[in-house]
Amino acid sequence: MTSHDSLLLSRRTFLAGACCAAAAPVLTPVTFAATPGDNRFVTIILRGAMDGLDLVQPYGDPAYAALRPKLGMMPDTGLIDLDGFFGLNPAASALMPLWQAGELSFVHAVSTPYRNQRSHFDGQDMLETGGSDKSERSGWLNRALSVIPRSDARKAIDINTSMELILSGPNEADSWSSQSNFALADDEIAFLDRLYAGDEAFARAMAEAKKTDMSADSLYGDARRGAGITDMAQLAGGMLREDYRIASFSINGWDTHVGQRAQFGKAVGSLAVAITTLKEAMGDDVWRKTAVLAMTEFGRTARENGTSGTDHGTGGLAVLAGGAIPGGKVLGTWPGLSEDKLLDRRDLTPTGDVREVAAAMLYRQFGVSPGNLTAKVFPGLTFDKSSVYVKG
Repeated sequence: MTSHDSLLLSRRTFLAGACCAAAAPVLTPVTFAATPGDNRFVTIILRGAMDGLDLVQPYGDPAYAALRPKLGMMPDTGLIDLDGFFGLNPAASALMPLWQAGELSFVHAVSTPYRNQRSHFDGQDMLETGGSDKSERSGWLNRALSVIPRSDARKAIDINTSMELILSGPNEADSWSSQSNFALADDEIAFLDRLYAGDEAFARAMAEAKKTDMSADSLYGDARRGAGITDMAQLAGGMLREDYRIASFSINGWDTHVGQRAQFGKAVGSLAVAITTLKEAMGDDVWRKTAVLAMTEFGRTARENGTSGTDHGTGGLAVLAGGAIPGGKVLGTWPGLSEDKLLDRRDLTPTGDVREVAAAMLYRQFGVSPGNLTAKVFPGLTFDKSSVYVKG
C-alpha cells in the first residue's frame, strides 16, 4: 500500500522543522514540570495495552473484517469515517470536533522496542524510560528536562501520592494529590476475577464487595471514574495555563481480554473526556501552543479471541492532539493485515517507533536538539532510517 504527504522523522527533517492492567497502578499520578517559554506538552499513558485497531479501525483493509467479526465495524454500522480507509470508534465521537478543526491525529503501527514477552510491567517500564532495553532506570521526560534549552527552573509536580516512572529521575519533582481514592478500572477488576478464579473464599468476598462499597457508586461507578478523569484534566489544564509547561498522567482500563466492546468504550470515553477537558481548561490561546501525546505499552492481537476481546500484541497506536500538532491525519506506514504481513502471524507489525513521535514533539515544542534526543533522552534511537507517513 502506498502513502503520500510523507512526514519524515529524520535528522534532516528535525533540523528543517519536524512536526511533528495487571501493571496499572490504582493511584494515577499527574505530573507537571515548569520550563520557560510558551509551548506546552502533555503525555497521557494508556495503561493496559490500548487496542489501536479498535480505536482507529482500518476498515479499508480487506483482511480486517475476517479478523474482527464481532469487534470490527464499518461506516454503515456506526464507524465514523476518517479518510476512506480508517474509521474512528464511535465511543470517541466527542473527539471529532478536534479532528475537524485540525487538532487531532493518530499514528498507527508504532511501538517501543519491546518484543515477545508481552508483560504489562516490562512494557510500561520501557515506554516510560524510553530506552532500547530494560536497563534504563530514569524516565525520558525527566531526562528531557535537563536538555530543554534555557530551562533553569526544571520543577515538576506529581498530582498524586506517587511519582510515575516517566518523570522520575535526577531532576527535581514534587508530588501532590487532589484525591487518593481513584476507582479501579474494569480491566483491573477483571484481572482480579481471573487471578483468583479458583479461590472460592476470594470469589465469595469479591462478590460481596461488589454488592456494597465496591458497587455502582464506587468500584464500578462510571460517574465517579469520569469525575476523577475530569478533575485530573482540569487541574492539569489550569496548571499549564499558569506557570507549568509539561504535564503527564495516566488512564487505566485498556486490558480488554474479555467483553472488549463495553469495556473499551468506557476507557475511550475517559480518554475523550481527558483531552476535551484539557482544551477547555487551557483556553484556546494556550491550547494553540499545546501538543498532547497519548501512548500505550503495546498493542493487541489483530484477531479477536473467543471471549469477544483481544490479547497482548505488538504494534499499537499513538494519539496526538492540540493546536500545535498537524491535525486531521492518520500517520504511519500501514503494514497490512493479511496473515503474511502480521508479526508472528498474530500482531500488527510495527513500522514506526513511538519514541520517534515523542522525540518529534520535544523537538517541536521545546527545541531539544537531535543530538540530545538520541544520546540523552532516548538512548539508542536513530532517525536515519525511520519515517512516519500520512496515510492517503
